[in-house]
Amino acid sequence: MLTGTAKEMAETPYTIADVADGILAAKPLAGRRVLMIVENLPVPFDRRVWNEARALKAAGAEVSVICPTGKGAEKRFEELEGIRVYRHPLPLEASGALGYLIEYGSALIWETLLAWRVFLMRGFDVVHGCNPPDLIFLVALQFRLFGVRYIFDHHDINPELYEAKFGRRGFFWKLLKAFERLTFKAARVTIATNDSYKKIAIERGGKAPDSVYVVRSGPDLSRLQHPPANDKWRNGRRHLVGYVGVMGEQEGIDLLLDAAHEIVHRRGREDVQFCLVGGGPSLEDLKTLCRDMGLEDHVTFTGRAPDQDLFEVLATSDICVNPDRVNPMNDKSTMNKIMEYMAFGKPVVQFEVAEGRVSARDASLYAKPNDPVDMADKILELLADPQCCRKMGEYGRARVENELSWPHQIEPLIAAYRKALD
Repeated sequence: MLTGTAKEMAETPYTIADVADGILAAKPLAGRRVLMIVENLPVPFDRRVWNEARALKAAGAEVSVICPTGKGAEKRFEELEGIRVYRHPLPLEASGALGYLIEYGSALIWETLLAWRVFLMRGFDVVHGCNPPDLIFLVALQFRLFGVRYIFDHHDINPELYEAKFGRRGFFWKLLKAFERLTFKAARVTIATNDSYKKIAIERGGKAPDSVYVVRSGPDLSRLQHPPANDKWRNGRRHLVGYVGVMGEQEGIDLLLDAAHEIVHRRGREDVQFCLVGGGPSLEDLKTLCRDMGLEDHVTFTGRAPDQDLFEVLATSDICVNPDRVNPMNDKSTMNKIMEYMAFGKPVVQFEVAEGRVSARDASLYAKPNDPVDMADKILELLADPQCCRKMGEYGRARVENELSWPHQIEPLIAAYRKALD
């Protein structure tokens, strides 16, 4: 989600928890040069990549990042907190096989050109590639003769993502499987976002277990503002159900609207408001669906919103929801929004996805897979029990603080670099 400006986000003070102080103070990467490549979002708006870049910089490395431009990150080059950021344009927001081919091809050309520019100007010891797509290894291989190592940061399982988006396999699915295998083969070390992805790296990618490191996308609590609740988001109603995330086909927002329809029109609960924060390719279609279901007055779509609005919605919500469909992609993926909900002390309702349960545990109720009526039941169950909501919220907040927040991920990140550079 693109909010604010790159300069505003980068200048937020970075407080490193005690668990990471000793590691970074020793400057284990002093004298090392790192090039990170990401296409999914601009830096610093890709929070995971920016957290990693800042940690590597704090560990003594010289860090450069190649990423696309975007709203609030239009400059083709800027230096943020001593990290050099090189941005390139993308021709379109892909929505089909041909669109993805054009987007990925254009990005690959820009990444290659900018990588050579950085190499000739400053050099680098490591290329840190963040998928999707699984093509960044083609850039990294160009520098192998110079002793450059490749670290693959596995953000998305692309074959499953393709199947979730298009509902089929076929030629392009097989092509993505081939690119995935080549990516794993090219990588000296793989960074996985959770244990499910680690298992894929070992079983499907052929990686040795000691070359795969789990670095979760935990929130940096020092950067999350906690503003007072703002009742304007309730639209005059008693209860607020919040959602923060992408408005895409695989996010299950249509199932959330079905649950809202069940609550408002079939159960007659006029006292419940839904607020959905985020942009994406399906936003306009979802607004149309909302109107067709007679939910316009009960569902607020903010679109892409500044952090102040996002944080206000989270602070005001009674509960938060994750309607991701249960499929092979979502079942194995960790959703950042769940940990953001927990960081705000909010109870969660989601479908029974494996990694969603790993993240939230007792901070969430779990509806039957892809069943909006059961999701409606779980939402109403929590709204009727404020004491249970409070206990679940406290549990979730404590879990983020003690286990999942970003400072706890720094140790395995540095260990992955030590392994790659050994």
